[in-house]
Amino acid sequence: MRENIYDRGDNDARLPKPFATVKSFCEPGKHKLKHSILRIVAIGLSLLTFTSAQAAEGTVAFEVLKPEAALQAAQAALENCRASGYQVAVAVVDRFGGIQVVLRDQLASPRTVDTAIGKARTAAGFRTNTTDMVSVTAEGTPQAGIRNLPGVIVIGGGMFIEAAGSLVGGIGVSGAPGPHLDDICAQAGIDNIEDLLEF
Repeated sequence: MRENIYDRGDNDARLPKPFATVKSFCEPGKHKLKHSILRIVAIGLSLLTFTSAQAAEGTVAFEVLKPEAALQAAQAALENCRASGYQVAVAVVDRFGGIQVVLRDQLASPRTVDTAIGKARTAAGFRTNTTDMVSVTAEGTPQAGIRNLPGVIVIGGGMFIEAAGSLVGGIGVSGAPGPHLDDICAQAGIDNIEDLLEF
């Protein structure tokens, strides 16, 4: 007759095998193995954290304008100029000068598109409004050579855009009767998304 292990007198035999295994693992004699496993897990987690920290030191995080915000700013600038009777082009670029939005009113000259893009890129690239660059890059000044750089347009109408002190892009307007009027429209575009830039 085959012996039934569950009729034995020892306690482990009366438990289903999985529970008997757990019990034997937790016995005092098995504590060293348990602690070794826990130590290995802890070391692994520490190495993972250290590796993540090292990776973070080699990268940088930055803010960029969402396409919806860029479009809203461009539309607000265009509407502001249109309300004053000016037919203009508006461009919004990201912090690296990449074009996000370009709008040209129906009667604005085609050349205003490239000019608006150049103004936006110049403002973002130098983190300076283009009107403020006019005097510091005038002929005879040490910075005069900036005007000769490819794509740089030093004339009013370009403004850089910041969010919580971080550069996020630039806006350029071209086509109003004067650069100072381009500035007004560009500023209207920035003001329109001000609430979206506060984070």
